[in-house]
Amino acid sequence: MNFDLSFVEGPIAVPTCKLPSRELGAVVEFHGIVREQEGASAVTALWYEAYETMARREFDRIFAELSALHPVQDVTVIHRLGRVPVGEASLYVRVMAKHRGQALAFCGSLIDRMKEDVPIWKSPRQAAP
Repeated sequence: MNFDLSFVEGPIAVPTCKLPSRELGAVVEFHGIVREQEGASAVTALWYEAYETMARREFDRIFAELSALHPVQDVTVIHRLGRVPVGEASLYVRVMAKHRGQALAFCGSLIDRMKEDVPIWKSPRQAAP
């Protein structure tokens, strides 16, 4: 199993999709896009910060736990840091597995756990009135 985690500043460059095996039948991709509303407030961007050392440890732990539940072959996570304007991606996740159920379950669970456990914080930048 391959896990690739990156933190980047600036727009996320989606990596080329190369299937590591002909046995794979599912590739699930998720792009988390910044919306123009954060709660009840209009925003022009979100600002993301991370405690990267701890975030990497938490991701490793989450990857290990989820891979025991949902066998997958390859996972790529790219999280953007700094200012992310409305309409741009702050998160990219790609999961490759033999079956779609495994890939979909892993991807959804990963995002849920990331929001709960990984030290990444966002703060809104308000739109001008």
